[in-house]
Amino acid sequence: MTPAPAPIPTPETREFWAGTAQRELRIQRCRTCERPYFHPRPFCPNPDCSSDDVEWFVTAGRANLVSYVINYRPLSVFDTNEPQIIAIVQLEEGPRMLTNILGVAPHPDQLPLGMKLKVDYVARGDQWLPVFRPLQQGVAQ
Repeated sequence: MTPAPAPIPTPETREFWAGTAQRELRIQRCRTCERPYFHPRPFCPNPDCSSDDVEWFVTAGRANLVSYVINYRPLSVFDTNEPQIIAIVQLEEGPRMLTNILGVAPHPDQLPLGMKLKVDYVARGDQWLPVFRPLQQGVAQ
């Protein structure tokens, strides 16, 4: 099977991908209104602020499951025939992100909304993609 292509960093995402290479989940925060946000951009997404005074910081890497879909069809020619859990998670710091859930059976009874998760990383070419795994008793499975 042909390996899936690696993400290509852009000027806006370069710091995010540099963080994943060090196994750090980095997001941005507005210095003016102090709102953390994700996806990377050079200005605050808060319409009452829109400041360009933003900074990167390392998150705690913890999240809660907000929503998910279990995908049984390959997303592309690069994917396996294994079901994938495509999820929206809410980071402890507040922002939500789209990701995959690993380390749990792809069955609704195993995926309660609000489930506590911890970030992990999987290699994709020369990049590392952030994914999440269930958190059990303070330790990721």
